[in-house]
Amino acid sequence: MSEKIRVGVLGATGMVGQKFVSFLRDHPWFDLTWLGASDRSAGKPYREAASWRLGGVTPPHARDLMVHECKPSDDAPRLVFSAMDASVATEIERAFAQAGHIVVSNSRNHRMDDDVPLLVPEINADHLRLIPEQQKKRGWKGQIVTNPNCSTIVLVMALAPLKQFGIRRVMVTTMQAISGAGYPGVASMDINANVIPFIGGEEDKMERETQKILGDFLNHRVEPLAARVSAQCNRVPVVDGHTLCVSVEFENKPSESEIIGALRGWQGLPQRKGLPSAPPCPVIYMEEPDRPQPRRDVERENGMAVFIGRLRPCPVFDYKFVALGHNTVRGAAGAAVLNAELMHSEGWLAR
Repeated sequence: MSEKIRVGVLGATGMVGQKFVSFLRDHPWFDLTWLGASDRSAGKPYREAASWRLGGVTPPHARDLMVHECKPSDDAPRLVFSAMDASVATEIERAFAQAGHIVVSNSRNHRMDDDVPLLVPEINADHLRLIPEQQKKRGWKGQIVTNPNCSTIVLVMALAPLKQFGIRRVMVTTMQAISGAGYPGVASMDINANVIPFIGGEEDKMERETQKILGDFLNHRVEPLAARVSAQCNRVPVVDGHTLCVSVEFENKPSESEIIGALRGWQGLPQRKGLPSAPPCPVIYMEEPDRPQPRRDVERENGMAVFIGRLRPCPVFDYKFVALGHNTVRGAAGAAVLNAELMHSEGWLAR
C-alpha cells in the first residue's frame, strides 16, 4: 500500500483495547493515530491514561498519543475498532456509524442484530452484504461489523470445515482462560485451584452466534444454521487460551480420515488473498494424544490459528475432539483487525 489507513480504537485503555494497541503495532496497512476512552482518561497521553497490563511497557507507537472522548469528531479516523464495554457500547458505536464511521467491533451489543454482519473472514465473508441493508434501514452512511464471542470463534473455526458433512447437533464444554474476564477479572481466591462453572451470558452467546455465523446469506438476510447447539461454559485457572471439548452429530457421517482431511485442507478468503493477519493454515490438526494445550500451543501462529486434536468416535454423537484458540487475539483484537483487512481487500472501506 502506498499510504496506510488511519485507524482508531474506542475503549483503548481496557484490556481488549490494549490488545488492539499491541496488535496494530507495525501493521502494514493500518496506522493507529487516534485513541478514545472514558471522560476521566480524555486529555491525557496514553501512557498516563492506561495502566498497561500486557507484557512489557506501553508500546512506543501509542504512548504519546492523546486520548479523546469516545465521541465522533473530525479528528477521529473513519475506521475505528471498538473495545467498548457492553454497558456503553450500543449508543457510542451507533453514534460513530451515524456520523459516517466504519465501526469494527469486538463488543457483543450488535452481534445478533439482523442487519449487522457477525464476521469470521474464513467462514462468512458474504455476510458483509448485510451492510447496504443496514445503511438503508438505519439511515446512516457508516457501518457496524462485529466479531464473535471469544469462545464462539474457536467453535465455529473447528466446525466450518465440517459443514460439508451436514452438522445436526453440537455439544460443547468450554474451559475458558481468566484473561477473558478482563481486568481485574476473577478474584484470585475464587479461581486459584478451582473451576467456576458459570460465565454470565456465555452459553447463550455460543449457541446463537454459532448458528448465525454458519448460516447462509439468502434474500438479503442470514438464514441461521439449523443445527442445534448446546454449550456449557467454565472459567479455569489458565491465563490465555480457551479450550473446548466438542461432540458433533452429522447428517452424512464422514470417516475419521475425511474429517482430518477437511480440517487440514481448509482455507478461506484471507489465506487466498494473503491478508496480513491471516495465518497460512487457520486450523491446525495435531496428532499428539495430549494436544492441544494452552501453555504450549496458544501463542503459535501469532495467536490467530485454532488448534484441534484428539479426534475420536463419540458413543452418543458421531465424533468428539478438542479445540483451542487464543481468546484475546483470535477471539478479540486479532479477529477484528482481520475483519477490517478483509473489508479493505473487498472494497467495503471505500463505500
